[in-house]
Amino acid sequence: MDSMNVNLPSTDFGIDIPFVRHLGFVLTLFADGESEIRYAARPEHLNSYNVTHGGAVMTLLDVTMAMAARAAPGRTGVVTVEMKTSFMRPSMGPLVARGTLKHHTATLAFTEATVFDEHGKACAHATGTFKYIRRLPTGSKSVNSLNPQPVQVDA
Repeated sequence: MDSMNVNLPSTDFGIDIPFVRHLGFVLTLFADGESEIRYAARPEHLNSYNVTHGGAVMTLLDVTMAMAARAAPGRTGVVTVEMKTSFMRPSMGPLVARGTLKHHTATLAFTEATVFDEHGKACAHATGTFKYIRRLPTGSKSVNSLNPQPVQVDA
């Protein structure tokens, strides 16, 4: 998936990300450097205070920013270079994250995203830098997958 048409809402992020699939993220906006992802934490995603675990919130912010970076015309995969997160209030109930591509160069994307609770109050905010990656040619008519197969290690 790049900045082409996407049937929304969708759980297809253009590449299989098992952790994102496990969390149950739903992409609801993917266009013109903007993204939106909805997320309802399950009990196993909560911390000891019974609110969404900060790691799950950071993953939501990371994926939302990555999708905003990918939503620019002609862009495909990205990898996170750095991310700064601020937690403002507990993330409870259904959440929505909105991301924006603020600027990009040929190789880097500069983004931000905010997570909101069901009352529209900001819970967490992040800024992030992402590196655009290309699929490298492997032959005359094929490219490397963005999802390489795991390496098997003999015991």
